[in-house]
Amino acid sequence: MMRAMPWVTALRRNPVLLLASALVVIQIVLAVFAVWLAPYDPVEQAIHARLAGPSAEFWLGTDKFGRDVLSRIIHGYQSSLGIAVLAVLSALLLGGSLGVWAGYKGGWMDRLVMRLADVLFAFPIMLLAIGVIAVLGTTTMATVVAIAVVYAPIYARLLRAPTLVLADSDYVRAAKSFGASDARIIFRHIAPNLASVILVQASLSLSTAILLEASLSFLGIGAQPPAPSLGRMLSEGRDYMTLAPWASVFSGLAILLASLGFNLMGDGLRDQLDPRLRGQL
Repeated sequence: MMRAMPWVTALRRNPVLLLASALVVIQIVLAVFAVWLAPYDPVEQAIHARLAGPSAEFWLGTDKFGRDVLSRIIHGYQSSLGIAVLAVLSALLLGGSLGVWAGYKGGWMDRLVMRLADVLFAFPIMLLAIGVIAVLGTTTMATVVAIAVVYAPIYARLLRAPTLVLADSDYVRAAKSFGASDARIIFRHIAPNLASVILVQASLSLSTAILLEASLSFLGIGAQPPAPSLGRMLSEGRDYMTLAPWASVFSGLAILLASLGFNLMGDGLRDQLDPRLRGQL
């Protein structure tokens, strides 16, 4: 018999990771293929069907402009996941690179990067994001930059600590003695040992980044109309909670599932990649 692939075995042993993977894959498929999967144009208005309840024609009902809630949620996934992924990748590249370099070089570089991170940590997350958007304007790219600025110091501090230990290890010292460059040591010897930490933190960051993007959109300073946004859908539907609650309820549920999927994936990856917990699964 053929042996199952390692990742298949890991999913079988870890039901949390299996559930999270299913949720994340479904959401990614909806986001990537939104144009083909959405039954209607997300910005098309049907005035005759304003605030229509769930039915065979509109599975999740319509909003105050007669727009199909299901179609807007599917396209909202595209917007929310796109912004969250770009923001987290940007934060990882900027903050992670600074954290690894600070931990590897030490000295004044380490102190400078950590003090800069402390300054950013002094601001509440939402206040810092709003401040960045106030400077850059209410655009999709401004939202990406705002979330990236919030998460950059987290990656800087997170990756600095293990880099300090790795930089003092015997194999790194041996590489230095053979004349290896700093870039080669970082990319060949240090970065691979940080992969598990990065994977877990990236999954957890995506979960909270989706919530932060939805919060900014709820306040009206995230993705702007006519682009569908889960947070804006929640905000627009709150005035009709007693008359037509489905627009807010289903968009809120979509935000919950998106955040929950990546949060559970982070927990599952942590359990799977942590040597101390691996034997308990």
